[in-house]
Amino acid sequence: MIEFKNVSKKYGDNLAVEDVNFKVEEGEFFVIIGPSGCGKTTTLKMINRLIPLTTGYIYFKEKPVSDFPLYEMRWDIGYVLQQIALFPHMTIKENIAQVPEMKKWSNKDIDARVDELLEMVGLEPEAYRNRIPSELSGGEKQRIGVIRALAADPPVILMDEPFSALDPISRERLQDDLIELQKKIKKTIVFVTHDIQEALKMGDRICLLNAGSVEQIGTPEEFLSEPKNDFVRDFIGDVDSHLMKQSTAGDIVRNEPEMGADPDRDLPEVSHEVNMHELFKYFSEHDTLIIVDENQRKLLNRQDLFKYLSKDEGGGHQ
Repeated sequence: MIEFKNVSKKYGDNLAVEDVNFKVEEGEFFVIIGPSGCGKTTTLKMINRLIPLTTGYIYFKEKPVSDFPLYEMRWDIGYVLQQIALFPHMTIKENIAQVPEMKKWSNKDIDARVDELLEMVGLEPEAYRNRIPSELSGGEKQRIGVIRALAADPPVILMDEPFSALDPISRERLQDDLIELQKKIKKTIVFVTHDIQEALKMGDRICLLNAGSVEQIGTPEEFLSEPKNDFVRDFIGDVDSHLMKQSTAGDIVRNEPEMGADPDRDLPEVSHEVNMHELFKYFSEHDTLIIVDENQRKLLNRQDLFKYLSKDEGGGHQ
């Protein structure tokens, strides 16, 4: 769907993005992450030509982005800003309807689409369509920002740190909502974040940038189990912590009730209560721990699990 080939971006003598290569598959949730100033937002904005590239090629639908009329290409690429940027003087309906109106949709189709999208993110159309942005909470505004990008049903959505300004509870709720929404809409999403836990939770694949260059591209499991170099390891941090944040006791005993643990309690809290003999017997016969979070999006291998449990018991479960 989207492909970068030897893409670089220079500002004067400063090389902001250097020889970047990757391909985003149709329907994939692709996360770009890295420290501040690494070029992740620049990389994102080059996709829809908000920033022109200096060298290389970016392809959209197997054609260079430069071959598309600019307005037509942007209609096919929704964009969600960190600042949300809803028009304050317009109603929620008018904000959502911007691109459909530019594409000359009928009023009937626009009304139906607005209501459909509001319902999709759990906002009652009758209660929300005629409000103005100042009457909404931060989380509600962010939901409107997401569905505004979806209004004309584009195949690609770009999201630039969309949840970073929210409080932790609202942020986690919207992350979960977006994961569930993606199951329904199956869009190609390119998502920028600086939060490694968010990247591990949300992404099908992750691209880690450092000083404008790609350090590693892979699945969350590959980042956790096979970091490419010291920079990747340092950026990820405590692997066990990330694994346990995505795991509950229920993840390892849901299909083995005789192990005796409460599925709603965190694994570190109850690991000593699990029947270790039964646990190791079960996983000696299975290559992967299939369910890691409630959305069934991650995999843990046995080595990671054993490492955690062995450490928890002082190395006594080898």
